[in-house]
Amino acid sequence: MLFRDWDSLQNILVVGVMAYVVLIVFLRVSGKRTLSKMNAFDLIVTVALGSTLATVLLAKEVALAEGVLAFALLIGLQFAVTWSSVRVRWVRRLATGEPKMLLYDGQLLPAALMTSRVTEDEIRAAIRSAGVDSLSSVCAVVLETDGSFSVVKSSENGNGSSLVDVDGPQRFPGPIDR
Repeated sequence: MLFRDWDSLQNILVVGVMAYVVLIVFLRVSGKRTLSKMNAFDLIVTVALGSTLATVLLAKEVALAEGVLAFALLIGLQFAVTWSSVRVRWVRRLATGEPKMLLYDGQLLPAALMTSRVTEDEIRAAIRSAGVDSLSSVCAVVLETDGSFSVVKSSENGNGSSLVDVDGPQRFPGPIDR
């Protein structure tokens, strides 16, 4: 069917604009964390918000008020989890995972690469993107919780303190709140 009636199109336009405005307002009120770089938890919330918006737009049996409540619930739950993850380490690990070291002191860590499903080529590409031409010039490559790679260059003055929360071999373990 190509066309049902004008009322259904008008309903989609009105509800769509209103749901969009409500979603934008809720996202702005919830803070920058809701719109930050995504880890798996953030991706799930984003997909759920998109699915909810689509349902509110296209399902006549779902009222706008129900959709607004669903938006508020999802954003509220995300706020509660992120608020808790800042304060409680086990919640943070549950919601976002932990960064994983894939290269240390210029040496690839094959077991870490395999469990993280990352290839040596991807590590070399990340190192090149950081403007480094040699593995031996790299202290560490870390797979972050959002799926990005961080390349930590070797330094004579460094103490490795940026690596204390990373799962992997560490030369400079520091105080860790676990």
